[in-house]
Amino acid sequence: MGLLALLCADLCFAAGQQWMFVLGGVTLWGLHMGMTQGLLASMVASVAPEELRGTAYGFYNFALGLAMLLSSTVAGFMWQSFGPEAAFYASAIFCVLAIAMLCFEWLISHNKN
Repeated sequence: MGLLALLCADLCFAAGQQWMFVLGGVTLWGLHMGMTQGLLASMVASVAPEELRGTAYGFYNFALGLAMLLSSTVAGFMWQSFGPEAAFYASAIFCVLAIAMLCFEWLISHNKN
């Protein structure tokens, strides 16, 4: 559901610069962050051994930082080269791909039984 909120936020931001679209995008972006960030951190805690939990959070935040640096660099390039709409549409495409991969994984894991 968090990825759907991000997808809708990206489409709002790409749709226009009118205050309604921006306000809708910001609201949906906040909803996405609220739905996903705590969940991801709790997943780290649930799979890491207790004695390595701090290390696991360190690696998680390191990987998250690298991913954000890479994605922000690509988005900035797209923004400069093709305009802000291109960056948000690209993000929307990545959301659709992530949702498709999650659905595919769910289908595979539920068809094993």
